[in-house]
Amino acid sequence: MNAGPVQLPGVPFELVWDVVPEHWEPAVGSASRESGVLIEAGPHSDLFVSPDDVEPSLNAPRLIGVPDSRFQLSALVEVEFVSTFDAGVLLIWANERSWAKLCLEYSPAGQPMVVSVVTRGVSDDANSRDVEGLGTWLRISRSTPGSFAFHAATDGVHWSLIRHFSLDLEPDDVVRIGFLAQSPTGEGCRASFSQLRYLPEALDDLRGGD
Repeated sequence: MNAGPVQLPGVPFELVWDVVPEHWEPAVGSASRESGVLIEAGPHSDLFVSPDDVEPSLNAPRLIGVPDSRFQLSALVEVEFVSTFDAGVLLIWANERSWAKLCLEYSPAGQPMVVSVVTRGVSDDANSRDVEGLGTWLRISRSTPGSFAFHAATDGVHWSLIRHFSLDLEPDDVVRIGFLAQSPTGEGCRASFSQLRYLPEALDDLRGGD
């Protein structure tokens, strides 16, 4: 597939490759016939600015575009796990030192789990909950210019709050959102995103997840 602009069903704005993947293609999730996108990350690909003062890793392939000022974006994320920290990710991106990602990630114990990372200069890293199987629903949202939230669901309907946070945004920063795959310790990772849902509005109930 080429690396030009991408239009996905369920997402009403154009997406572009900020970092081009090893391979990508239209994808269909195992639980649905609704199409989305499959992204294949290359070896040792990551998005992380370590607080341990090591060189930032910013080479994970990411497909992003400009949403409305308030938004909700959700997807069924499924990952072909092989190596520790392989992940499929929903991403909020402002610049290389201001971004956040909600991940379905393979833990060092060999357990898929929901993980969140918020980067304000440097990244933090917070494990949330284990996931049974190879997929789960993830959602990212923005309610006000400075208010973002992460949610996860086992069924795509009943959402649990993972994190409520802000980002350090400069006046000229343009917030973009989208999809990412990573394989920080491995030789590559394939992640699919299907059942895509986008709404140009804030959540009614942040804590309740609706």
